[in-house]
Amino acid sequence: MPRSAEKWRPSVGQVIFAALAAAATLPLVGLFFFRLYDNQLIHQTQAELIAQSRVLAAVYAREVESRLGAGIALGAEIPPEVRSKREDQLTPIRPALDLAAGADLLRRRPDAVPASAPASQPYVEIGSRLMPIIRETQKVTLAGFRILDPRGVVIAGRDEVGQSLAHIEEIATALKGQYRAALRIRKPDKPPPPIYSISRGVGVHVFSAMPVIVNNRVAGVIYTSRTPSNIFDHLYQERGKFILAGLAVIFATVIIGLVFSRTITRPMRELVDRAARISRGDRDAFKPLAHYGTREFAQLSHSFLDMAEQLSRRSDYIATFSAHLTHELKSPLTSIKGAAELLLDSLESKTDTLTRMEQKNFISNILGDTGRLEAMTQRLRELARAEAAPQNEHTELSQVIGGLKSRFPTRAIEAAGNLERSIGMSSEKALIVLSHLTDNAIRHNAKSVRLEAVEENGSVRMTVSNDGDPISEANREKIFDAFFTTRRDTGGTGMGLSIVQAIMTSHGGSIRLLPSDKGAAFELQFAAP
Repeated sequence: MPRSAEKWRPSVGQVIFAALAAAATLPLVGLFFFRLYDNQLIHQTQAELIAQSRVLAAVYAREVESRLGAGIALGAEIPPEVRSKREDQLTPIRPALDLAAGADLLRRRPDAVPASAPASQPYVEIGSRLMPIIRETQKVTLAGFRILDPRGVVIAGRDEVGQSLAHIEEIATALKGQYRAALRIRKPDKPPPPIYSISRGVGVHVFSAMPVIVNNRVAGVIYTSRTPSNIFDHLYQERGKFILAGLAVIFATVIIGLVFSRTITRPMRELVDRAARISRGDRDAFKPLAHYGTREFAQLSHSFLDMAEQLSRRSDYIATFSAHLTHELKSPLTSIKGAAELLLDSLESKTDTLTRMEQKNFISNILGDTGRLEAMTQRLRELARAEAAPQNEHTELSQVIGGLKSRFPTRAIEAAGNLERSIGMSSEKALIVLSHLTDNAIRHNAKSVRLEAVEENGSVRMTVSNDGDPISEANREKIFDAFFTTRRDTGGTGMGLSIVQAIMTSHGGSIRLLPSDKGAAFELQFAAP
């Protein structure tokens, strides 16, 4: 059979190593490729801005409430849906910016524009009162603050005081009474960088616009901004923990690799080595493996070694059988050839060199040897049928014994025991088994044959005994060998018991010779149907 073209293929160990290495790097790939860590830092920054803005919004609202009697002007009325949410006891604002979402990533923040009208004096005073709080807060948080009046004019902050930011998307939303945050690019006004750039985390700015609500109307906006922490700076600050985590991942990967090596790679290499040794004819290669690893690999190894051993035994059996068959066929063929040549010489000779009696003897020898070859051919056919795999065969013993008595009507055949029991063998093959044993007993001067069946653990154990000549101790170990016979001079082929053993073995049964004081006794173990 032609083999496939030789080309490089990875070994199991290489595949396992690659899989483990890929699994070990998945956390790192997730950090950089999917921007999980950057998103976490952005969420953290947004949460801090929300907290700071909410505190300043509460202070701002108190300042406005203290000036309501003086007629301070409020902004737009908040929508009913926003009002219903504010009436709830808990109205948390959760960070929701996503670096990987294109909708959350905006261009850099537009510049402030001149205000259409300056901020009213009450709001200017409020901005002045909040400015010291902003400065102290900035020293710790490093965030940028802009305090806006109800029209979007900056009333407090380091820069842009007196200018309008109402045209910015997030501030426009906040002036309507709804909180909004935005993720903006810090770089000049150019197309945004690739979404998965490694430096992306430090190239963005988080903006948070928190509305100040007084009497269900907008009194102003707390506009804060801050750059998220750099992922590399954060990794460096937490380098000890990340080194320990990396070592833990490497240690776990090594342990998993050793487990795979012990349970898969080593047993597979040993099985491959065994296959090579078996192909070289090494008989020691059929021994069990030192390590099987997994249950499935143990089953595979057992099945492979059992199959290889059976094939080896089969090969040996075929070689031995062929040698015996050649030897058995050689004698009658040589005799037939010699007799035929003598008869031919006699016919071609001018003088009749053979008498009528001699010619008759030669012809009788030819016919006798031909009959022996015919009997051997019949036995070979029976042996081939005996070794064929059974196909859901079953029959009752009573039917088989009835056929046996019909085949040997002049002999005393006794049967006892559970004869209604079914066996896992066809009636034809069971009859061949019992016929060979009966014929063998008759040829050894048996007057009667007794069969006794007993049910045992779902199967049937049958004892076949006779009162014929006993089997000598020297021959007891050879009676099941192919072509072994003590009746070769009377036409015995020595294949009867071999056929019986082959039929029993191929159908999951067995046969063995029992000790006996008189005649011979065999024990047959029939498998259940």
